[in-house]
Amino acid sequence: MSKLISAASLALLSSTALMAPAFGQSQPADTSVMVQDKDGKEVPAVTVNGSRASDMDERRQSTAGKQVYGREELDRNGDTSLGDVLKRLPGVTMGGKPGRGGEIRMRGLGSGYTQVLLNGERPPAGFSMDSLSPDQVERIEVMRGPVAENSTRAIAGTINIILRDGYQQRDIQLKVTDSIEKGRHGPNLSLMVPGKVGSLTYLLSATVSQNRQQDINRTHNFDTELADGVLEKDQQVQDISMRRSTSLHLTPRLSYKFDGGDTLNFQPFLMSNRSDGATSSLLDQSIGQIAPEYHTAAGSSTSTSTFLRGFGNWLHKMDGAAKLDVKFGFGSGKSDSDAVRNQYDASGKLLDNFLDTDSTRDRSVNTGGKYTSPLGKGHLLAAGWDAEWGKREQTRVSLDNGLPGFVDSGDNLTAETRRLALFAQDEWDITPQWAAYFGLRWEGIRTLSDRSSGTVSNTSSVWSPLLHGVWRIPGHEKDQVRMSLTRSYRAPALNDLIALPSLSRLNSATRPDRTGNPNLKPELATGIDLAYEHYLGRAGILSVSGFTRQIDNLMRRVTSLQNTLTGPRWVSTPTNIGNARTSGIELEAKFQLVELLPNAPAIDFRANYSRFWSNVEGIPGPNNRLDQQAKQTANLGLDYRIREVPLTLGGSYNWTPATTIQTSLTETVYGTAKRGLDMYGLWKFDARTQLRISASNLLHDDYINGRDVLTNGLLQSALTTSPTNTVWNIRLETKF
Repeated sequence: MSKLISAASLALLSSTALMAPAFGQSQPADTSVMVQDKDGKEVPAVTVNGSRASDMDERRQSTAGKQVYGREELDRNGDTSLGDVLKRLPGVTMGGKPGRGGEIRMRGLGSGYTQVLLNGERPPAGFSMDSLSPDQVERIEVMRGPVAENSTRAIAGTINIILRDGYQQRDIQLKVTDSIEKGRHGPNLSLMVPGKVGSLTYLLSATVSQNRQQDINRTHNFDTELADGVLEKDQQVQDISMRRSTSLHLTPRLSYKFDGGDTLNFQPFLMSNRSDGATSSLLDQSIGQIAPEYHTAAGSSTSTSTFLRGFGNWLHKMDGAAKLDVKFGFGSGKSDSDAVRNQYDASGKLLDNFLDTDSTRDRSVNTGGKYTSPLGKGHLLAAGWDAEWGKREQTRVSLDNGLPGFVDSGDNLTAETRRLALFAQDEWDITPQWAAYFGLRWEGIRTLSDRSSGTVSNTSSVWSPLLHGVWRIPGHEKDQVRMSLTRSYRAPALNDLIALPSLSRLNSATRPDRTGNPNLKPELATGIDLAYEHYLGRAGILSVSGFTRQIDNLMRRVTSLQNTLTGPRWVSTPTNIGNARTSGIELEAKFQLVELLPNAPAIDFRANYSRFWSNVEGIPGPNNRLDQQAKQTANLGLDYRIREVPLTLGGSYNWTPATTIQTSLTETVYGTAKRGLDMYGLWKFDARTQLRISASNLLHDDYINGRDVLTNGLLQSALTTSPTNTVWNIRLETKF
């Protein structure tokens, strides 16, 4: 049946292409006006630089569905974390505990299904998008289907974070923020300075911040014999952690325009962070034949990380309106961490001393390019390449009472990754009503790792044919239909391939050690997307869309009992387990009330709702869902501009229901519903100065998640409850 659907969709989209505007990134228009001086020579008199299309216009004109969110969305709630911005976007959710970041998910899928790019390129290894300040970002592009010029490692979709580019900025901008969580302050200072010297334009952007957090987790561990219902073990564990971190972000951008019209751009990005933490733990065991691992525990940790990434491109204009855009870049990162943990019995006697140190160095070099040439009006052909080399050097020491915790403890791990991709794409405006995009991309990845236990390697390559189409309905200029048939994939993460073991200090089937698997294969997905869009006024839209993905070679972590240097331990290992399918329906509404009712208040309304289905073959239902995917997500937001005073009030509510996922034949994970209520107020003193006060996670519900593992008739369960807090932000913004 799936083959029949794919064939029918391919035929439909192929017929669409034979009648079809083009997908492509909008570029500023550059028109030079020539006049004569007093000697009769022609000189350039005026250069008119056209502006980038509005966010909604760019969405409407693209053939492959792309949603753009600019500074208005980024500034609305005064967020200091990019994750808080992303969670309000249609179809995007954040995994983990509210207010603490987590996986970025599209269509309920994270863990490599959602591709996250920085300036169109993959971020450096170990880099967390959630730690990026929104003040360093110019806009966010959300693409539900892959395109050839970007990597097709995007089964769920792509989120492209575009850093500040200085576009049309003239004033120095200063933002001072204080975040307050349960009495703990987190100051944040952001400064942007634009300028121009001759043909060189620049934007200097910097953010420095400090954060203080406390987290409390209460875990109930209990083992039950299913045959007679007897409780074999009952433990209550309370973990408290305190953390203080300081971060510095620098994002300068330089752009030089040559006399011949060529442009050279370069944008380095530096992020430096230091974090110090302290932990304490109390374990109370009321039932159990074996003595508990400890009664109390205390620990401390220190970590530092520095990431440097360089983005550059040279744009060369050629005859016949052809262009050559050559990209180049580099990356360097280092992270060091030290953690000590002591465990004591009820009398205060030291039972165990654990020491973990990790030192990781990452380096990378990349290049890419795209040659574009018009074949006629509204018809653009492009071809290009992407190449990247990366190397990781890691030393991890894990000692248990002075003895190595695993075979490679203290040894150097070296991993090298090489990636090469070639692509071609044809963007075609065939008629005013029809647009089509054809793309083909080949991408190969080779990973090689050396350590004392041996050399491991992994090689994979994927062909990705892509087809997108848009039909603008005749007689209904505000309505259009989108169609896509794509091939995408999910590559194994480097840590899943070659990672040194990560030890759990309370090892059990519900809290296993983690290790890698060099024999993993990439997941392959065939996808169909269909959407109807109705545009309202300047920035409004009503849309309904559906999608399906058939996934082969699904990767999942499987937990098993293995013999190690310190005896039998539970270990989680990634494995290809079979096939899966996911599908969904997504609804979106966004509009200004005055566009529907002329005399209505100045209220902006936005809402979206998604319903997802998925199943994994070989795992019994009904909860054999994909990657902890929730069944539903919903967002609702309002902004009210009070005309009588310079005040804007707004808020948003997002909801994800409880989940129960059967991850394997023996393992189930579950979590309670997540509700988030955020509100803000903005007072404009004048055109240059404004004050923004916001609150996130006003409901501060407890975050509860659990795991069950069934082995040999014994059900091992862990249920963790984590209180959350409301975070208040006070921000003063000024221009001068």
